[in-house]
Amino acid sequence: MTLACIFPGQGAQSPGFLHRLPEHEVVRAALDEASMVLDIDVLSLDSADALQSTVAVQISLVVAGVAHARALAHEGLTPQFSAGLSVGAYPAAVCCGALAFGDALRMVRKRAELMESAWPSGYGLTAVSGMSETQVETLAADTQSERVYVANVNAPRQIVVAGADKALDAFAERALAAGARKAQRLAVSVPSHCELLADAADQLVAWSRDIPFRTPMGAYIDNRGGRPLYRGDAIRADLATNMRHTVRWFDALTVMVESGTTVMVEAPPGQVLTDIAREHCPDIAALSASTLPLDRLVATVRRRLGED
Repeated sequence: MTLACIFPGQGAQSPGFLHRLPEHEVVRAALDEASMVLDIDVLSLDSADALQSTVAVQISLVVAGVAHARALAHEGLTPQFSAGLSVGAYPAAVCCGALAFGDALRMVRKRAELMESAWPSGYGLTAVSGMSETQVETLAADTQSERVYVANVNAPRQIVVAGADKALDAFAERALAAGARKAQRLAVSVPSHCELLADAADQLVAWSRDIPFRTPMGAYIDNRGGRPLYRGDAIRADLATNMRHTVRWFDALTVMVESGTTVMVEAPPGQVLTDIAREHCPDIAALSASTLPLDRLVATVRRRLGED
């Protein structure tokens, strides 16, 4: 029986989500540590107004993910696999011991600042349901407007595209006319995971060169290829460059399941990754920490792992 901890990306946030984390000494310690490292009160970052900022969103997601993983670890639940979608890769790296929490916070703050300054307005992401990656790519190539890019492959027929607002609006209309079930803008204000962020990624690579990374405990699953990585320098490269590359989440999910994962727990907030796992991998137990009190979550995970 094998446990995987998975961490959502930008778009999963909702106002007040840090305040809804479990009342637990380890969670409080993580919040205090983050506030000290960043010299801010991190609980000020999850208001509706604050979450308009890419920087606040990405930092908050890292804090929530690490706090959740530490709470599970405190209860003796250490994952064999760690994976995160986009910025969720940072708490995944902390969870498996490859990156210190403070360094992750500083690196994510720099990442978000670079992304926000590269394209401060007029860009974002749209999720398209009911079309394959090939269909989306074909439709994206056949356009007279500004280009859109495949940003995430979350499931075989759940694709996220990135680009300028007008291009995304036009693409959504064409996708729906071509048979897409749904085309919905996400709460993301930057064109993540495409070549529009190539310069920002190069800057983050240079900035992060001296941040120490360690060999992970267990497997860290990367964003670009859905492969397990076992070296600190490979994990650094994945984190520093993932903003410019398509996130192949479904490949990561498939690798974890094929490698023996039987229980998967998604960190707060939301349950998008849980829903994907439940739909496509019904033989595993996929659980969302946002929907269960910590004590019930821990008991359920232990039971599913056969520890009770």
